[in-house]
Amino acid sequence: MNTLVEAEPIKISDSEWEVMRVVWTKGETDAKTINDLLSDSKGWKLATTKTLLGRLVKKDILQTEQSGKKFVYSAKVSEEQTVRSATENIFSHICAKKVGSTIADMLSEAELTQEDIDNIEAVLSEKNPVTDIACNCTPGQCICQENEVEES
Repeated sequence: MNTLVEAEPIKISDSEWEVMRVVWTKGETDAKTINDLLSDSKGWKLATTKTLLGRLVKKDILQTEQSGKKFVYSAKVSEEQTVRSATENIFSHICAKKVGSTIADMLSEAELTQEDIDNIEAVLSEKNPVTDIACNCTPGQCICQENEVEES
């Protein structure tokens, strides 16, 4: 698997996430195995699964190898890379000043084990706080800059 930081964000649909979760779990797998695991909960036909696999190969997220009459798929990017890219994508769409409160909201909604809480506390204890965070929005996109315009 690719361990370098991706220059391009990894963008996959919700359905592609479902497929990738199976691939990450199995390591290597074929379309029928993926479809067998997901068809009941998703109501997918094998053709749907194959379409999603084709998209993921085209996006360079999966690699494929022919094994007899079937194709075997494996991930070219890790689950961790993909989650990190999705997180960065979410944060790129909100005001930088709201990232902390968004993380707090996410934590308040998440079920966490004591180990999870210990890990989060360890990360926070190493974090050096900044005095101020600059708004990164285009004027008119958030209340920060609206307030600045009104104060001028």
